Amino acid sequence: MTKYREGYDFYRQICEKHGLEPINFHYYMLNLSQEQLDAYNERAKTLGGPIEYEVS
Repeated sequence: MTKYREGYDFYRQICEKHGLEPINFHYYMLNLSQEQLDAYNERAKTLGGPIEYEVS
């Protein structure tokens, strides 16, 4: 769960950077598909992010 929390924190930072209101953690976890996580992982890698996630 720690990895997901780190991902959520990264997501919140990006939302805030772009003036967007982030969704809450519970909703974030319930609504991410593997495709979305894969896209996030690829984007994080291009930005130098060390975090990777998968739906369990």
